[in-house]
Parts: sequence; C-alpha cells; structure tokens
Amino acid sequence: MVVFSTSIATAGAQDTTLNKYGLWVIGKPVVFQQTVVHSPYKKMVNIYQFVPGIRLDLRYAGKNNFMKQILYPPTATTYLRLPAATALAKVQNELKQKGLGLKIWDAYRPYSITEKMWEPVKDDRYAANPAFGSGHNRGVAVDLTITDLLTGKEIDMGTGFDDFSDSAHHDYKKLPGNVLANRLLLRTLMEKYGFKALESEWWHYALPEAKKYELLDLSFEDLKKLK
Repeated sequence: MVVFSTSIATAGAQDTTLNKYGLWVIGKPVVFQQTVVHSPYKKMVNIYQFVPGIRLDLRYAGKNNFMKQILYPPTATTYLRLPAATALAKVQNELKQKGLGLKIWDAYRPYSITEKMWEPVKDDRYAANPAFGSGHNRGVAVDLTITDLLTGKEIDMGTGFDDFSDSAHHDYKKLPGNVLANRLLLRTLMEKYGFKALESEWWHYALPEAKKYELLDLSFEDLKKLK
C-alpha cells in the first residue's frame, strides 16, 4: 500500500494515483509545490540563472538528437533540483579557473518524454526504462560536456552526445590520450561535488539517492511559472 501525506493528497487527487507501472508521477504544479513546502531542498531551479556562464545546447528542444524530432518546446533554459544545481555551480567555478566551462545538453526531463524515448531504444544502457523512471525525471541528472571558454568549442571527448556505442563507455580505453584525460577531468570534478557517473555514457551524471526526489511530469512552462 502506498500512503501519501494528507496535505499532498488533498492538493490534487489525480496526482496520488499510481501509473501503469505502479509509479507516482507528479504532473500538477500545486502538488509539486506541496512537496517543496515539506522539503525545501526539492525546489527546481533555473540553471541558466543559477550557474554563471553555463552554456546550453538543449538537444531535445530541436531535431539534433537520436530521435530526430523535437521533444521539448523551444526553451531558453532547463532545470535541476537545488542540490544538483548547487553542485553543478561548484563544478563550473572550478573549470572556470582552467579557462573551461560546462555545456548542458539535457537536465530535467518530463516523465512523458522518457516514455517516448524508451520506445525506439528499449535498452536501459542508453535510455531510461519508464517502468523505473529516470534521474532526469527527478531533476537530479544532467547530460553535459566541457567547452573552452575562449573559443566556445567543445573539448574532444571522443564521441558526440547520445552515441550508443561501446566507445562512449567510461571503460573504453582505445582512445587518444587527450580524450581519456578530458573524460577523466569531467568525471573527477563531477564526482568531487557529489555526482555519480553512468558507466555507459561519459556525458551522464546524477546525484545518488535519486529516489528521495519524486518523478515529475511538469512542463517547462509549469516550472517557469513557479516561484
């Protein structure tokens, strides 16, 4: 039996209903806000505003992605839970001292988008199974790379984003020394500030204990309106 707090349950009855996988997914802003009242660290923050100098190339807001279709409406920013955004800002600050910075390809992802992404892949090494949900849906996962601050160009990581091959794995070593060093730099800094790597994708990091955060299916417009 799943029991929800009275304050949350009364905020929106539909959001206390489990989906076909037996998961509770918050789709109503008012219900999400109730969770933040009880746990302020669950706040979702605009990372473009929160992390100075961060670059965004939100792949799912265009067609330059493995699905070859627009999955998000045009958006100028993306979101993460407060602890994830705080940790990301620390990574950015340390990279800045080296003349480098972060570029974000994806962060928060509505649960309904995860359902769409699963269909053509159905391989949990490369796409989240909606039966479990994703760290992206919980606002604690981010897909990113490093750029040169002077030129704005990405440093060489050996593959592009969403490369579903062994060469994107962290343990793949048949790569030039500078590529291995670049991947190690990203991993070292992300782990230093609390993120955990996904072994099959060099670009994907998430906070551990993701299940402390509810799955969300809030639109970017919903998040934009939240205070």
